[in-house]
Amino acid sequence: MALPAQKLTATETLLSSLSLPTAGCTRAAREAALARLQEMGVPGRRDEYWKYTRPDTLIAPEAPSAATFDAGEPMMFDAVERLKIVFVDGVFDAEASDPLELEGVQIERIEDICCKDIHWAKDLYGVLEARGQAPVPRPLAALNTAFAADGVAIHVTGTPSKPISLIYQHASETSDAILHHVIRVESGAEVTILENGPAASRFNKCMEIDIADGGTLHHVRAQGRDHERRAVTHIFTRLGEGSVYKSFTLTVNGVLTRNEQVIELTGDDAVAHVAGACVGDGDFHHDDTVFITHDAVGCESRQVFKKVLRNGATGVFQGKILVKPGAQKTDGYQISQSLLLDDDSQFLAKPELEIYADDVACSHGSTSGAIDETALFYLRSRGVPHKEATNLLTLAFLAEAVDEIEDKSLAEDIVSRLDGWLARRT
Repeated sequence: MALPAQKLTATETLLSSLSLPTAGCTRAAREAALARLQEMGVPGRRDEYWKYTRPDTLIAPEAPSAATFDAGEPMMFDAVERLKIVFVDGVFDAEASDPLELEGVQIERIEDICCKDIHWAKDLYGVLEARGQAPVPRPLAALNTAFAADGVAIHVTGTPSKPISLIYQHASETSDAILHHVIRVESGAEVTILENGPAASRFNKCMEIDIADGGTLHHVRAQGRDHERRAVTHIFTRLGEGSVYKSFTLTVNGVLTRNEQVIELTGDDAVAHVAGACVGDGDFHHDDTVFITHDAVGCESRQVFKKVLRNGATGVFQGKILVKPGAQKTDGYQISQSLLLDDDSQFLAKPELEIYADDVACSHGSTSGAIDETALFYLRSRGVPHKEATNLLTLAFLAEAVDEIEDKSLAEDIVSRLDGWLARRT
């Protein structure tokens, strides 16, 4: 079916400003992704999953300008012993990065594997993204697969002694970064992936994660600092039998952020937890869109998302659990909640369940409200100032999402950053 004229024009305009890398083992995947994008067209407000978020600035030929910002505090995870991989405006910075060497892990740049005709990443690059295009099209993920010029391929065969940290630095006020990472976790292996930093004025990132039977991946991400930045991210995850995937995202600042997670539980007894906490003030739009497919027996999934909004900020949550025929003993849980600190902010939610099996336990809920006045009065009556009392109740509201982080030291760092953000803005 031909694209509507407006969408066709927007797609052609965007593509005219980009150049397709075609070398090496990712060439076929890039060409296929470009064909998918041309067939789908770039997203528009009439698309069902974009009705709450304006994609205009994400599909413009040039990135809107975004000023860099110095928060006057150490970057997230600075106290953690980790292997650092640094990107500046979407380009790998070898001098700022550690050597790409760690026991139980092989790490290579996407740019380097593009020069090889045979590589393990050939069987993964663009594969999970393509699978994630049905039943909901995700054109900006296809755009990423086609045009990403940098990123890393991480092959985990053991249990490394420290996390792998992907650090995204923003230096140019007009930078437009497209990064693509592929991660393969082998059977019995376990790894922690950290991500942090503003990345660029406009950031399009895609991560494809394949976890083999019995593998485990912990993912903790912090988005923030530069308020004028715009970002769209996709994480596509496929889980084998008895595997575990746990992902948490903290977002502070950012005029526009859309995070999509597409998760397939394809092996029996797999576990997938995805959570997020965001705090927004003023010109702030934050969109979490999650699609989890249960396609095996005895699997567990959890979605826990909390948003604190004020001064006209907007939060969006779109979450779906799809239980396919035969996926018996499924345990699916989904909760999305917002705390609105004024009458000008808004929270838009679209929770969904689609179930084709009869022996399941699935639930979803969504709430939106103000600070509990009874709890606030209780704290005030015991001498806690109004500002501190409000911050305590806000942190308590976010706690369920933060509790999804397995590493308690990382969770404590997240809570500390949230507490600092609240203290500076109340």
